[in-house]
Amino acid sequence: MVKITITERAIEQLRRVRGNKHVKLTYDTDDCGCAVNGVPMLLLVEQLDEHDVAIETNDMPIWMEKHRLIFFDEQMTIDVVDGAGCFQLKSPNQILNPRMSLMER
Repeated sequence: MVKITITERAIEQLRRVRGNKHVKLTYDTDDCGCAVNGVPMLLLVEQLDEHDVAIETNDMPIWMEKHRLIFFDEQMTIDVVDGAGCFQLKSPNQILNPRMSLMER
């Protein structure tokens, strides 16, 4: 089971831009041509898909497509990258994306 800790700085930034939209963590493979080579990114979406599942966090729900869970570690943290205007996704074992975008769809 995946669990995400959102740092206070990331919570503040997400609340500022989220509005009434859902925050979704996805594994973007659009430019890779292969399902194994993708990039984690955050999306702001108005509606959730039928395959989206809520991930346990310390604050707001983060949604993920159930079939993409295999690409993520069980324990992860979303933080803010100072001065870069983006987020970072890390686990105790690795940095999954050092400069994770927040896109709106």
